[in-house]
Amino acid sequence: MKESISQELERPELKRPSVQAPTDSSIIASNAIKYTAYIMLLFGFLYFLIAYLAPML
Repeated sequence: MKESISQELERPELKRPSVQAPTDSSIIASNAIKYTAYIMLLFGFLYFLIAYLAPML
């Protein structure tokens, strides 16, 4: 009985690797290019709506 209690208390601690957020400059640059493209597409679509479709209304 005493042995089972001592075995439960003496567990080796598991070492977990520390997880860090990626700070690679290439990831940041690719995200900047991606979101810049999204914004340019949005403004292009809005310009199309205003310049070509709005006069037809």
